[in-house]
Amino acid sequence: MLASEIRPGTVKAQLLLGMPLAICRDSQKRTFAFRDICPHRGMPLSYGRFDGDRLECSYHGWQFDMSGRCRHIPALVDGATLQTEKIGVTTYPCAEQDGYIWVYLPDGHEKNPTLPEVPRLPLLSDHYRLFHVSIMLRCSIDDGVVGLVDPAHGAFVHQSLWWRTPKSIHEKAKNFEPIPGGFRMTSHTPSRNSGPYRLLKAYGDQLTTTIDFVLPNLRPELVQCGPYWVSMRTTVTPITEHECRMDFCAAWNCFRWVPFSKTLFRFFARVFLNQDKRIMERQALGLRYKPPLMLLDGADTPAKWYYKLKAAHLAASQSGRPMEHPLQGPVTLRWRT
Repeated sequence: MLASEIRPGTVKAQLLLGMPLAICRDSQKRTFAFRDICPHRGMPLSYGRFDGDRLECSYHGWQFDMSGRCRHIPALVDGATLQTEKIGVTTYPCAEQDGYIWVYLPDGHEKNPTLPEVPRLPLLSDHYRLFHVSIMLRCSIDDGVVGLVDPAHGAFVHQSLWWRTPKSIHEKAKNFEPIPGGFRMTSHTPSRNSGPYRLLKAYGDQLTTTIDFVLPNLRPELVQCGPYWVSMRTTVTPITEHECRMDFCAAWNCFRWVPFSKTLFRFFARVFLNQDKRIMERQALGLRYKPPLMLLDGADTPAKWYYKLKAAHLAASQSGRPMEHPLQGPVTLRWRT
């Protein structure tokens, strides 16, 4: 969730992978994540009161500290032998980065679990503008990620005068290479039918873009033109089995002279994401019948890599051995879009 939604001394409910979470920020402005269920009677703790140090259940007033330990049960009489600190609520690693609250849920099947680093948006200078946009998608995480890495839908889903049209379709060749947990479309000149990228050419330097995909759901893109840059990241996060949230954030150090640039950027980003939302929700109507999918070479290869990466990661986490990357070296893909 957005970090701005959680003020010190507040608690808010959130779903992640079907798990109910209570996210709170203590009096020192640190963030914490709890399983949003009181162990007493199952009341969601997010309905309770939080004073910045202890989270109190709204049903019977049980109080929990930030480690999840129960510290007070009002109904206990003097002399009661129950050791409240032996009662606890499950907590999860929680951190704040790039304006988001990140929570890590372990899958419980890893032989040698390690806490991954919190993803960081690439930032190439100290001064920049930043914004966030999110939309809900009624689709599974796999379908959401396959849509995220698909390079060929732009001329049909995102048709507009400022982006692409079916008439602008032409053959493209892009170079890819393996990176830890994912793959990279190496630095290249943006396609000539990608309108917004051309705006950066006003700065006169060579324009390049690099696009990554990293498990489980991260698609960062870095556009550079001399000292000027635009850094973007799109994620598809599973909220429930059949519902995801797409989050887009962007930072940039260019076009400072353009009035209301953040408002304009947010407007076009929301239009773009809503086009993805509409097409993926229509696709979900067909996918509920579980048809076999036909993934072709070329434009559909990133989707194939995603499924292979996911399988390799799961196999490695369960065996404790290093992950065998399905992409063994650089490769060039060709498609029309």
